Amino acid sequence: MAASAESYILILYYSRNGATARMAAELARGVEASGLNARLRTVPSVSPDTDASLPPVPDAGAPYCSTDDLRNCAGLLLGSPTRFGNMAAPLRYFLDQTSDMWLDGSLTGKPAAVFTSTGSLHGGQESTLISMMLPLLHHGMVIAGIPYSEAALMHTKTGGTPYGASHWAAGNEGALSEDEITLCRALGQRIGTLAQKLEAAHD
Repeated sequence: MAASAESYILILYYSRNGATARMAAELARGVEASGLNARLRTVPSVSPDTDASLPPVPDAGAPYCSTDDLRNCAGLLLGSPTRFGNMAAPLRYFLDQTSDMWLDGSLTGKPAAVFTSTGSLHGGQESTLISMMLPLLHHGMVIAGIPYSEAALMHTKTGGTPYGASHWAAGNEGALSEDEITLCRALGQRIGTLAQKLEAAHD
C-alpha cells in the first residue's frame, strides 16, 4: 500500500546566505518525483537578546517549522551550512526542543537524510553531515546516505558525499553544479521512496 495523499517529507533547514535553501528546493523536486509531497520549513536565527528580535513569520522564503510539522512527517531531510565543522546553532537549538518527540517515539522508524553547504571545498562538509545525524539517531530515525550507484558521486568536482548531499558555495560562481543538483534530487527521491516502503511495511 502506498503512502497516503497527506504524507509528506519535511525538508527542514537553516540558510543564511541562500545556498542551503537552493539545495532544499532541489531536494524537494526529488521528493516530488517519488510521488510524495515536500514541505519546506526553516528555523529562525538564534537571538542573543532576552526578547524576541525576529517576527513570528519570516519576510520571505519557507515558513518557520512547527513541532507538528516535524512530528507528523513521513520522513525528514535536514540541512545546515557548516559552522566550524558542525551544524549551525539555530538548527541545533530547534532540535534541542524536541525531547517530547524523543520520549514518545514520534520519529522512530522514519527515514532521514542530511545536507550541507560550505564556503570551502574541504570546510567540514562530512563532519557537519555527521553532526546532524547524531540527534536523528537518538530519535530512532533510519538514516540514509547517497549510494555510489549514483554516478555523479564518483565524478563530482564540487559537492557530494556518501553521507549526504553537499554544495561548495565558492565553486561554480555560487550556483549549484549539475552534479550537486543531480545528487540533491537523487537523495530527495530516495527518502520519498523509503518513506513509502516503510509506511507500507507497517500497514
